[in-house]
Amino acid sequence: MGYSDYKCFRFEFESGVAFVSIDHPPINLLDEVLSQEFDKLGRELEADESVRVVVLQSALPDFFIAHSGLGRVGAAAKTVSATRSFRLTQMIGERFRNMPKVTIAKIEGRARGGGSEIALAMDMCFAAVGKAIFGQPEVAIGLVPGGGSTQRLPRLIGRGRALEVLLGCNDLSAELAERYGYINRALPAAELTPFVETLAHRIASFPAHAIAHAKAAVDKGAFSSLAEGLLVEAHESDLSVASEVTQARVREVLKVGAETYEGELEMGFLSRLSPHS
Repeated sequence: MGYSDYKCFRFEFESGVAFVSIDHPPINLLDEVLSQEFDKLGRELEADESVRVVVLQSALPDFFIAHSGLGRVGAAAKTVSATRSFRLTQMIGERFRNMPKVTIAKIEGRARGGGSEIALAMDMCFAAVGKAIFGQPEVAIGLVPGGGSTQRLPRLIGRGRALEVLLGCNDLSAELAERYGYINRALPAAELTPFVETLAHRIASFPAHAIAHAKAAVDKGAFSSLAEGLLVEAHESDLSVASEVTQARVREVLKVGAETYEGELEMGFLSRLSPHS
């Protein structure tokens, strides 16, 4: 049976969406136990063709992931090469970023240090106003963040604001995180879950290959030169057009109102398309 033998996660699967809840009391510390299970989880989700969207959330109201376990620092003391445990957070994040499906972080508590870095690696991040907190406190205790934030934050929010976050070591509210571009949106707490679930199910209803190709093209543009990214975009677009699923989908969308005056006003025909199985 898939998704078995996990101590730190709970799972719900619905119509192509995997709702993954971190449950590692008392604070969802990203210690060796949680890290190893995260690594296993990423591999399993990546290989699961029935999942198109992953929603990562917490079963604990006050913590998404507190931070990386500081026991790792003692274990690696004075041994510069002993960085596997920090590198593992990078690898976990990259697996979620690179898998050919959409990954969404839903934050309702504290996401600091390694927890912030896991959230930053997701394709999208949505947070609850008045509840979610983000931060990178490592420098305050003499550390350099090692799970990806020194590379992801400048790309998301710019160099100056990244240095403010990384060197200031202050908490950011959901509202400020949204203003900076750290997250997609800050939403009222009561609206967060319905919004994320609706978005996740909407994306999961679309053809899996189109999701994967679009994500691959965006990533190339985000992490390489524009010229190279445009070439990749053209290639990924060609691959999607060649799909029989896409060809059938185009025929269907033309039948339900695409390229008509009324249909194009609001594009309501998208909701009339059959969910992709």
